[in-house]
Amino acid sequence: MLTTLNTSYTDTRAADLAWALGREPLPALATLDLELDGARLQLRLLGASHQVLLEEERGSCSETVACIAGSSTPLPLGVAKRVGDWEYEFAARVETLSCGSFAGRAQELLALVSDHPNGLAGVFPGSPHAFTALLAQRYEGQVHWRTWHAYPQDGQLVATRTRVGVRVTAGAL
Repeated sequence: MLTTLNTSYTDTRAADLAWALGREPLPALATLDLELDGARLQLRLLGASHQVLLEEERGSCSETVACIAGSSTPLPLGVAKRVGDWEYEFAARVETLSCGSFAGRAQELLALVSDHPNGLAGVFPGSPHAFTALLAQRYEGQVHWRTWHAYPQDGQLVATRTRVGVRVTAGAL
């Protein structure tokens, strides 16, 4: 699903993004509710990036990647944590692209996500390449999502990937 976000585009940077696990739901500009084999997932586009809410019978999990005033946790390159009965893994990278490469990559990602039934993308007014996009899926008993946050003024694209799944113990192998 592709939407134009009803907010002004503020001149933020990839370096302004922060990561948080376990935050309460923040006001969203657009949402997509998904049911993935017993997992309820809500993809949320915020004025300042994204939030994913996951609920299963074993519990719930909330991930927020956004420009949050006063946040003390910058965007990490990687996180691996135990959340209740789940293993949570997060990774992020920042790509800096030339103007032409950035525009092409932005169009490619927006087409991929907007045409996918488990995808949500929002374009900020004023720039067709200023967007946040999320894509979720479930396989091998785990929920996975990827996100992209575009900053055309700097030619930067922030890509994240997350995996949440039941912890596998050595005896279960």
